Amino acid sequence: METAKRLLIEFKGEDYAFGDEALKQLGRYVGRVGRKVAIISGGTGIKSSIVNMVSETLKKGGCEVLGVLEGARQNTPKEDVYRLAYQLLKLGCTGVVAVGGGSILDGAKAALVLAIYGGVIDEYFGTGRVSAKSGGERIPLIAIQTASSSASHLTKYSNVTDIMTFQKKLIVDDSIVPKASIFQYDVTRSMPPELTKDGALDGISHCWEVWMGAAGKENYERISEVAYTGMKLIVEALPRALENSEDLEARYALGLGTDLGGYAIMLGGTSGAHLGSFSLVDVLTHGRACAVLNPYYTILFSPAIQDQLKMAVRIYAENGYIDAGKTRLKGRDLAEAVAEGMLEFARRIRFPTTLKEAGASEKHIERMVNAAKDPQLKMKLENMPIPMSADAGDIDRLMRPTLEAAYTGNFSLIPEVKST
Repeated sequence: METAKRLLIEFKGEDYAFGDEALKQLGRYVGRVGRKVAIISGGTGIKSSIVNMVSETLKKGGCEVLGVLEGARQNTPKEDVYRLAYQLLKLGCTGVVAVGGGSILDGAKAALVLAIYGGVIDEYFGTGRVSAKSGGERIPLIAIQTASSSASHLTKYSNVTDIMTFQKKLIVDDSIVPKASIFQYDVTRSMPPELTKDGALDGISHCWEVWMGAAGKENYERISEVAYTGMKLIVEALPRALENSEDLEARYALGLGTDLGGYAIMLGGTSGAHLGSFSLVDVLTHGRACAVLNPYYTILFSPAIQDQLKMAVRIYAENGYIDAGKTRLKGRDLAEAVAEGMLEFARRIRFPTTLKEAGASEKHIERMVNAAKDPQLKMKLENMPIPMSADAGDIDRLMRPTLEAAYTGNFSLIPEVKST
């Protein structure tokens, strides 16, 4: 946990208040969002008391609170983004304080982009399209996280879903990194068990996918430290948090671990599992979709990730999810051991281990394959440890059989590939 704290301070510096009584630090950030401010939140449960505190702090700091707006629903539907953008424009806001989990924060980011720069949301999907209009200026947003999950409060990502096609797309831009962020980890005690699981597995996915894709990069050692620390914290803490929601040490560990997942995706990019999850929004939560897909992609990528596997296998062995003897394996056998550890971890927390068990159909495989060929999602293919090219036929040759393996649970369907 001390390593995690050090890494987060190195990452965000004075822009981030986390841990004990972090909400009391809001006052020092107030000036970053102007004087006419809207609050965007889910508005229920523990969030209500936080919203009241936020409103009072803004007023004491000389801000006019123009309204408390209902934030985006789960998976951030396009319609909610447009509604929020319209409300922000009509109010004449200079900035926003968003209070909530990933969908609330993603919605606030996307709505501010539309309110400030105009156009339609589709214009901003992809990488760097906000900066093309902003000149690098960051949106006037303070993000207050209330769930250990996506780490949207720390990152340049905003996921938005077209609920007509059940397809999620991504804005990736340094201009949507919040100007300040706050996460007081003890507020997550109110997270229900299923949300706790989904958020934790999302954090593991951020760490693992970035780490897998980092081999050979200049910042590999830093990514390795961040990802290993985040995964270790989450795997060790999640069962304890599920057993006792008031276990503060476990809640802090989950907060730190998922925050490191956010750090990881600012150092590198996610790939296969995240790409697939965008097409499963009608049947699976994001964290659950990634948790199902990652073990199978781990095997596909095994030739390129042997160093990462040697470290990851210890996490699952030390926590009793695989036999300690498997830490001595090599090659594809080592990848299968890590995949087995991931799947056993999922079983113990009552997560599905195949797409079929999770309620997906073979039509979802087709949807994932087709989505992977969308040029706007090309970055996910390029981030893979063994990069894929839609033009070269890699989607049908490598991805499709891996998804079929994830549907059935049959590792033998996953192709043998060579590292490039």
